[in-house]
Order: sequence, then C-alpha cells, then structure tokens
Amino acid sequence: MQEKFQLHAITVDPIRLPQLAEKKVEADILRLDKIHPLVSGNKWFKLRFYLDEAIAQQKKNIVTFGGAWSNHILATAAACHISNLKSIGIIRGEETATPSPTLVQAKEAGMQIVFINRQDYADKKIPADLKKDEYYFIPEGGFGEKGVDGAATILDYCNKENYTHICCAIGTGTMMAGLVKASASQQQVIGISVLKNNLALEENVKTLSGHSAHHFQINHDYHFGGYAKHKTPLLDFMNNFYRQTNIPTDFVYTGKLVYAITDLITADFFPTSSRLLLIHSGGLQGNSSLDKGKLIF
Repeated sequence: MQEKFQLHAITVDPIRLPQLAEKKVEADILRLDKIHPLVSGNKWFKLRFYLDEAIAQQKKNIVTFGGAWSNHILATAAACHISNLKSIGIIRGEETATPSPTLVQAKEAGMQIVFINRQDYADKKIPADLKKDEYYFIPEGGFGEKGVDGAATILDYCNKENYTHICCAIGTGTMMAGLVKASASQQQVIGISVLKNNLALEENVKTLSGHSAHHFQINHDYHFGGYAKHKTPLLDFMNNFYRQTNIPTDFVYTGKLVYAITDLITADFFPTSSRLLLIHSGGLQGNSSLDKGKLIF
C-alpha cells in the first residue's frame, strides 16, 4: 500500500526569512504535503496503522467521523480507494443543498456519506445499520494509540537530531503526541492550537504520548477566532510567506503554525542559535472554501 503514496517526495525545505536571520534562529519545514494530493500530510501517518489492522482483520468497510470540511474524511476516502477498501463517512450536521468540495471529492473517491445531527454526533451515536462486525471504525482525526504511533513515524523523514525544537499545529493533539513520543528528551515540541479554548489538549497529549508536560508546550494564542476561522492578517501573511518561500500553506493549520512561529521568533521566544523544524501537515484542499483571489497560490 505504501508504494501508492509518494513518500519519497517528502523534503526538508529551509525557511529563509529576514526575521530568522535577525534573531539568529534557523528553521526548516518538513513537507508532508507532497506525499499525495488528497491523502495529504499528517493524515496518512495517522491513518496508516488503523488501515493495516483493518486489512489484517480482513475488514473491507472502514467507517470514520468528521465535519463537512474535514481533511481526515477526504484522506480516509482516498486512502481506502487506493487500498481497495470501502469507506463510510459519518458527517456532523445536516446535509446541505450544496455539498462542500471536501465531500464532493470524498464521494468521488467512493465514500458513502451519512449525515447525523450534531447532538447525536457529540454523543457518538452510531446509526444502527452500521453496527456490524464487518465494519472497522477509525476515530475522528485518527485520535488514539494507532494514530499516535503512526504520527511518530513522521520524524523518520528527517534528521530529527538536528533540531532543538519541533513545531506543529494541533487539532486533536494526535500528531503532537506522536512527535513528543518520537522526539529526544532534550528537544522541545511546540504546538500551536488551531481551536479556541481547547484547554483539554495538554492532558490529551500527556495521556497519548506518555510524557510529562515539560517535554512540550502548547500555545493557544494563534487560533484567529477558532477552528477553520481566519482574519485578513493571516491570509496576508500566507501570501507573503508564499512570495518569499514558494511554500503554500492552509488557513486551518499550517498557515496559523507558520504565522505563530514567525511571531514568536520576533518576540525572542526561541533562544539564539535555536534550530526549528516545522511540520507541514498538508490539508491544502481546505483553502477551497475561501473566496477566489484571497490567496495567490
């Protein structure tokens, strides 16, 4: 299965910005967005061990959860299509007259879409006709031990020992927990939360990674209003970052990450001579929800 993904295309690209040179801080970005146009970035890593287990158990129907704009839903649909597995997405909320581009692409990849109301979704109520032994369930966002173990393999695609800090955007905390688990004790993992007031993240990461909080730090100041929300300064930054580096970012995750880390460098958060690794977690398809012309890439 792995041959279907362009893992060899992953690169470590230097980030060259005036702020970094001025503060004597170096930064690279791990380009996980290059592995596949739909199974982009960290999503594949969080899915890989779940799919391996489903195949080992000879289960052909994969069921997972997410919203109408979920990168995880689209990645699961595409990964299952590549792996000759059937997929079902349980979608939070009512069906709308015009489906999101994410759901359109997921359907094109063969996913069956099932909508449930938000309360049932919050209560984890599974539609009765999906409670069958032949179905294999993957938690939303790949949250859980297998997702963490898969995310830990992200650092196999760089020389992790070269860095003092490993930086990522956080949704559920699954990827960050994997990075904490795979990083060395002298390294600091810095997470930028993309959700507003998601203060359970610290405990989630500690529980999932098995590490104490001194090994990582989560910043809650760069969510720009909450999950999948944005403001003009963020989009302006993303456009300027692309002009300077030719690296595209998404406004849900990686754009907020790069904005935050650049701002923290300017504010002397990182000691002189720090070497940072930023994780590009993909999800560029999320930009399709923006009005045309907002981004230059």
